[in-house]
Amino acid sequence: MTPQQTRSRFGRAIDAAEETLIAVTIAAMTLITFVNVVVRFGFNDNVLWALEMTSFLFAWLVLLGASYAVKKNAHLGVDALVNLFGPAGRRILGLIAGVLCIAYAALLLKGGWDYWWKFATKASFLEVNDIPMPGFLHFLADLTNDGEAYEKIPRYIPYFILPFGMALLTLRFLQAGYRIATGEADRVIASHEAEELVEEASAKNKADGGASPKATAADDNIFADKDF
Repeated sequence: MTPQQTRSRFGRAIDAAEETLIAVTIAAMTLITFVNVVVRFGFNDNVLWALEMTSFLFAWLVLLGASYAVKKNAHLGVDALVNLFGPAGRRILGLIAGVLCIAYAALLLKGGWDYWWKFATKASFLEVNDIPMPGFLHFLADLTNDGEAYEKIPRYIPYFILPFGMALLTLRFLQAGYRIATGEADRVIASHEAEELVEEASAKNKADGGASPKATAADDNIFADKDF
């Protein structure tokens, strides 16, 4: 099964935005960690907000990666039972699995939205512990904090990944379900076990084939030097 791709302009835009956001998140985590290490060991100081920022960025990376892995067919899959059925049976099982995945993702989306919405409305005054509020975001105080300036960033900013990430995950499962319904695929996630076994066997054969003559020659030399 080839990696799952979307064909529409909207789908390509979502793909590009998702991949860009993942790349920026990884780069930001790497840069912040590197700078903090240099400051700590080079100047005996500490970037106070570095740990909290990297923790939030890692959470973003995990939730974005969940949907990205569905698109790239990178999640682990077990299809031993599915492969016992014929094409029609595999398609039916694939549709059932797709519906279950969509329902599960929709529940996560609902829970993520409800949790985030509390921090965006009733609890919008709550701030994170260490990350200072950047100047270009001060306008949010007028929108969500009755004009009172934030010293730290409000929690609804980093927590936004909960509904956003689950919305992307739901979209990816909807795309996977559509492919199964239209006959482009017969399962949500394919198992990589067979591919790994084939690659492992091929690598082993190449290694054995290349090493055997050398090993034999080496053994002959060893035995030639010995008196029995």
